Amino acid sequence: MINSATAIAHPNIAFIKFWGNRDSELRIPANSSLSMNLAGLVTRTRVTFDPVLTSDQLTINREPASTEGMARVKMVLDLVREMAGLSCFAQIASENNFPTGAGIASSASAFAALSLAASAAAGLQLSQQQLSRLARRGSGSACRSIPAGFVEWQAGFDDESSYAYSIASPEHWDLVDCIAVVSETHKPTTSSEGHKLADTSVLQAARLADTPARLERCRRAILERDFDSLAGVIELDCNLMHAVMMTSSPVLLYWQPVTLAVIHAIHNWRKSGIPVCYTIDAGPNVHVLSLAGFADQVSQLLSRIPGVADILIAKPGGPAYLE
Repeated sequence: MINSATAIAHPNIAFIKFWGNRDSELRIPANSSLSMNLAGLVTRTRVTFDPVLTSDQLTINREPASTEGMARVKMVLDLVREMAGLSCFAQIASENNFPTGAGIASSASAFAALSLAASAAAGLQLSQQQLSRLARRGSGSACRSIPAGFVEWQAGFDDESSYAYSIASPEHWDLVDCIAVVSETHKPTTSSEGHKLADTSVLQAARLADTPARLERCRRAILERDFDSLAGVIELDCNLMHAVMMTSSPVLLYWQPVTLAVIHAIHNWRKSGIPVCYTIDAGPNVHVLSLAGFADQVSQLLSRIPGVADILIAKPGGPAYLE
C-alpha cells in the first residue's frame, strides 16, 4: 500500500539566535531563541512510503540530494518509521521558492515540512509539540517553523523539553522582512558544522551568559510592538553570534563586502528616521526588518546598493501545514 502526504512550511528568521549545541545528536541548543516565520517563502515536500522501493530516495529542487542531506533526512524518516511501525522506504521530493543553503533558513522549512509530511504519510497524528521535537532532530531551527508567527524555542535539557511554541500570531505585528540577497551560492561551512565550533571561541561563554536577558528584552519588544527596542536587541544578538563565529577555530567569515555595505546603509537610514534594523543568520544575506508602512521605501533603498542581487519580501508567516 502506497501512502503519501504533502506539507508546506516557511523558513524563519531568528531574532535571538542559537549558536552551539548542548547535545549535537539530539540538537539540544546551548541557548533558547526567538524567531519570526517568513510568509511567502516556502518549502513544499511530498513524502511517499512505497513498499516497492529498495532505499529512500530524495530530490531537492528536482536534483538528487547530497549524501549528507540524505543522511539527515533518513534519520528523521527512521524516527517516523519507528513511531508508526513501518518498514518500507520513502520517496521524498522537496522544492524551495527561495535560495537553498545560503543563510535563509532553507533547512528549517525543509525539515519542518518533511516532519509533517512524513508523519502524516505514515498515519501518525502528532501534536504541534511532537512535530516541533521531530523537526528539531533534522535541523535545530526547523522546530521553530512548525508553530505560527513569532516563535520561541525553549532550549530545554533533553528531547522531551526542547521544542518551540508561538508567543504571538502572524497578525500580532505588521513587520516586514526585506531580505537583501547578496549571494545565492551554498555557504562553504554549514550551520551544523559551525555549531560544533562555537565553544572554540573565547566569546561564546559571555554570549551565552547574557542570552536570557536579551531573550527577555526581545520577547517584551515583540509583545509590546516596540520597534526601537527590537532593533537594539536583535542587532546586538546578531553581532554577538557573528563575533563568536569570527573568533572560532577555524574562523568562520560569512559576511561579504556588500553585507557590510548594507549594515552601514541601515545605520544611516535609521538616523534619518526610518524604522529599520538588520539581522544576519549563518550566511552573507541580510534580513532587513521594518514596519510595513516603510517596506517599499526600504526595498527601493536596498535595490540601489551595488551587489544586492535580489530582494525577497516576507511578512510574519503561519505554521507548517498539510496541502
